[in-house]
Parts: sequence; C-alpha cells; structure tokens
Amino acid sequence: MSNRIQRAMRVLFTGKLEESHQREIPAIHAEDLAEIKEFFPMPKFFIFGHARSGTTLLARLIRIHPDVHCNWQAHFFTRPPMLSSILADQKFEKWLARPSNRWNRGRDLSPVALRAMSDYILERDALKLGKSVVGDKSPNVLLGGAAVNEMHLIYPDGLLVYIVRDGRDTLVSHRFQNFIDGSQFLGPADLKLRDAFAKDPTPFLNGERSVFTSQALKTMAQSWAENVTETDRQGRQLYGERYFSLRYEDLVARPYEMLSKAWHFLGVNPEGLENKVAAEIGENPDAAWQNEKAPELAVALEKGKRGSWKQMFTSEDKALFKKTAGEVLITWGYEQNLDW
Repeated sequence: MSNRIQRAMRVLFTGKLEESHQREIPAIHAEDLAEIKEFFPMPKFFIFGHARSGTTLLARLIRIHPDVHCNWQAHFFTRPPMLSSILADQKFEKWLARPSNRWNRGRDLSPVALRAMSDYILERDALKLGKSVVGDKSPNVLLGGAAVNEMHLIYPDGLLVYIVRDGRDTLVSHRFQNFIDGSQFLGPADLKLRDAFAKDPTPFLNGERSVFTSQALKTMAQSWAENVTETDRQGRQLYGERYFSLRYEDLVARPYEMLSKAWHFLGVNPEGLENKVAAEIGENPDAAWQNEKAPELAVALEKGKRGSWKQMFTSEDKALFKKTAGEVLITWGYEQNLDW
C-alpha cells in the first residue's frame, strides 16, 4: 500500500509515470545463430495476417504436407506480452551480459535464450509428428509492421508468410466475430447494433442499415490499412526472398495452386496433395463453432464468403472506407480506382 501511495504521489506532482525499466533486446549474433541451428535445425516459418484474413485456413492447409507442421497463436512477436518481454527488464541484462559471466562470450545472451526457447517449443511438436519444417500462425493485427521487426531480431533466417484479405470483407468478418465472441468489448452503441441484427438481420444484409458505428468502421479500416501496408513493407525490406505474400481470395479460388507456391517457398515438394487440399478446404470448423456459440447471429451469415461487403455496406460505409483505406485496396488489386 505504501508503494502504491508513493507512485500515486509521484504522478500527482510530476505528471509522469515511473520511468520504464524495459530495454530493447539486441539482434541475435551471426555466430550464435549458426550454433543454435546445430541444436534446432528445422526451418522455421511464421504466418502473419490481419484478424479474419484467413490465417487459420492457411495454417490448416499448409500443414497437410507430410513434411510441414503448423500450429497457431503462439504470439511470439504479434501480441503483448511478446517473447522478448520475458527478458525485457534491465535486471536480466545485468545477468545475461555481466562481464564476469564466462558463458556469454562478451555479449548479451538474451536473443540466444529467446531463440532457444521458441525453437524448442516449435520443434518438440514437429518431432513427435515426424515433420521437418515447422511454423506458427499468429495474426499481427495489434502490432502490424512492428511484429516483423520483432521477429527479425530473433529469426533473421526465418520465413515470413503474409496473407491479405479484402479489407471490406475483413471488417465484416471481424465485426461479427466481435458480435459473437467479443461482446464484452463492445460499447453501448455497438451492443444495440448487435441486438438489432439478432432480432432482424434483413435491413443489415441488404445495405439499408450498417452493422458499424462510424467510429468503429473508421478505426477498423485504418487498422487494416496500416497493418497491411506496414507488414508488407517491412517484410519485403527485412526478408526479401524469405518473404511470401498471398491473397485470401486467391487461396479460396485456387487452393492447390496457391498452396503449391507456399510449399515451394518453404522448400518442400507439393506433388500429390491436390485431393487432400480439396477435402480440407471444404471443411469450416470456425463456422460450426460460431453456429453453436451464437446461432441467432451466425445463421444469417455465410462464413468465408467473398464480397459479402457488397450487400452489407451502406453508402456511408463505402464513403468512409474509401476515404480511410481505399488506396490500399487499389495497391492489392481489389479495385482499379475509387469508383466503386
């Protein structure tokens, strides 16, 4: 209680919170990287994407390959607290980089410790399954391009896969995910829209009434545009040929073709898996779960549908999205111009 009172008084008189004792983790050293790969030799990949952009679908499909394992939501680099936060306190630097520590070879051991931890977590599952390539999918919606920077500190040799979906469909899907599984985070106006949709979805489904408040749509559109732009820029800049991007719509339309490209990127042969890909993409466990969780909301929606925004966006929604994120749609080939 005494410490709390002292902190409160410090804020009252100085207007500032306590100075942070956090530090930046240094990038892993090339020599350490080469040595750690002797212990954990599997190639590692990470799937990023905005929430509701098809990251789970891609992970389900990509691990069909007999040599590839992919699981999800480790959030090593994509959601606070991240992997690096484990050793971000300055006291750990004093231990791991202490000059008298004869094990550290004169440099901070933090990135080595973090890499060994994540490598072990990833490879222990893959080994049990007899796989030789392993990865994690975690949406980077909260950190955007910063997640790429974070990943590069520990995995400069990693492979980054980024999946993009039409931002308008992404927003619609994300909105209903919040309606179904995140209503505790919605404000009063959003909850009223949720209840109104459950009572009578018709005016929402034909574009007469928006499922968004104007502030929610603006915030979500801006988040999508920034995430897509920053992630792609940082991915290309930091990873070059070790970066692979694809669109959700292409994955759904031509699954085996897009998976073949992804598997080639990961260094494995895609031959002979076309039937397995077709069978897996026909499944939709997320839709089944949402139908069970909130049938009054999910029953009116076709999960994974491309272009659902066309029937649901009002004219005001379209105008606001164009202003906020229209140029990003053009960049990714979803529109030729702003005349839609």
